[in-house]
Amino acid sequence: MHTDTERCVRAVRSKDARFDGWFFTAVLTTGIYCRPSCPVVPPKPENMVFHPSAAACQQAGFRACKRCRPDTSPGSPEWNQRADLVARAMRLIADGVVDREGVPGLAGRLGYSTRQVERQLLAELGAGPLALARAQRAQTARLLIETTALPMAQIAFAAGFASIRTFNDTVREVFALPPSELRARAPRRQGASTPGVLSLRLPFRAPLNPDNLFGHLAATAVPGVEEWRDGSYRRTLRLPYGHGIVALTPNPDHIACRLTLSDLRDLTVAISRCRRLLDLDADPVAIDDQLRTDPVLAPLVDKAPGRRVPRTVDETEFAVRAVLGQQVSTAAARTHAARLVTAHGEPVEDPEGGLTHLFPAPEALAALDPESLAMPRTRRTTFTTLVRRLADGDLRLGVESDWPQTRAQLLALPGFGPWTVDVIAMRALGDPDAFLPTDLGIRRAARELGLPSTPAALTARAAAWRPWRAYAVQYLWATDSHPINFLPV
Repeated sequence: MHTDTERCVRAVRSKDARFDGWFFTAVLTTGIYCRPSCPVVPPKPENMVFHPSAAACQQAGFRACKRCRPDTSPGSPEWNQRADLVARAMRLIADGVVDREGVPGLAGRLGYSTRQVERQLLAELGAGPLALARAQRAQTARLLIETTALPMAQIAFAAGFASIRTFNDTVREVFALPPSELRARAPRRQGASTPGVLSLRLPFRAPLNPDNLFGHLAATAVPGVEEWRDGSYRRTLRLPYGHGIVALTPNPDHIACRLTLSDLRDLTVAISRCRRLLDLDADPVAIDDQLRTDPVLAPLVDKAPGRRVPRTVDETEFAVRAVLGQQVSTAAARTHAARLVTAHGEPVEDPEGGLTHLFPAPEALAALDPESLAMPRTRRTTFTTLVRRLADGDLRLGVESDWPQTRAQLLALPGFGPWTVDVIAMRALGDPDAFLPTDLGIRRAARELGLPSTPAALTARAAAWRPWRAYAVQYLWATDSHPINFLPV
């Protein structure tokens, strides 16, 4: 979008928050870069230059605006609606892969050469993987500086910097302030914070309807791993350097996020996975506008706009749970999963009580006795085949997954039909166009609304909803009185 100068100027003049994260405005006369909704008086068009990423602005010598704080913008929705090389690379960078494995590790996960990855990122985003990862480290550093009392040395390494000197130089360059002054300018927080607990605000593009989003997560919560408590969804997190516990609370203009981490180096990854879980980088206006073109869906969208797709923090966990949920009720699926958690999950301590385990890793599940599974023999075979492939690395599910290729791999497994593959594609892989025409709830909603109820006919009708059929599923599901559609009381 940053190449459409006229459209970008209009967005800046109207201070349209919908475009935050889509592009950044660099002001030639001041040397700063802003988000489109920056509250200051817009500069003259001839003094504005537009960049596709914060990293590109930083590489061009611009520093972040102190008023609008462009580093806190929602992420670009492009990376969650595409499955090409650039989108997959951006999802991996957000997951901290460059910090942990370097650019060769990023390229290896994508199946391309380092040169190809760098060239494509530079062409589309104006910055290579190292610069993009550096911009993310700067954002994490600012967050820790302003929200914790940690010593600067600890913050430097927790944010992913290799040295304190690099940390100081980057913060000065990006924010035009040394770390100590950045902390001094931060608003004073009310009350005493709990040691080891980080309280953050996760931004999103409005509108956001929390009903089905948190309702789905709460209704399907696996005891010991997830719970709904005091208006918050809480769960354990398996992270690269340790584990964590997160509490997510919906608010009108943000999601309150309270994180407890065993290793602060996991902060960036934890935030990225929470945003992905709640689909916070979606563009609800574009999605709803497309779905409103269908006269049957239009009333559903107008009644409760801004529905998101509830996703996952762990793709392999969700795939296992999808198999456990085949042809059984939500309650039965929770029971099966809870037994696995108790028997094979890794225990963790929850200061608030309620959460007891991490969901079992594929390696632990691959070692269990199949006869101990209280399920039909055919589903037992499906389950054991899946966890064995995941444990061996023959099947990799993650933010870098190539959607068509992974679909084909899943369909080749015994017991994997269209419903299982599509629900994994929708909620684990993040495909915004995944569709469930054979789902019982979808077929029931279709009949009640006067839509075709057979899978083939409904799929043909749903072609007009592309590329947002996964969101159409949320609106169709919401016609039912199932607990997944309601924010818990």
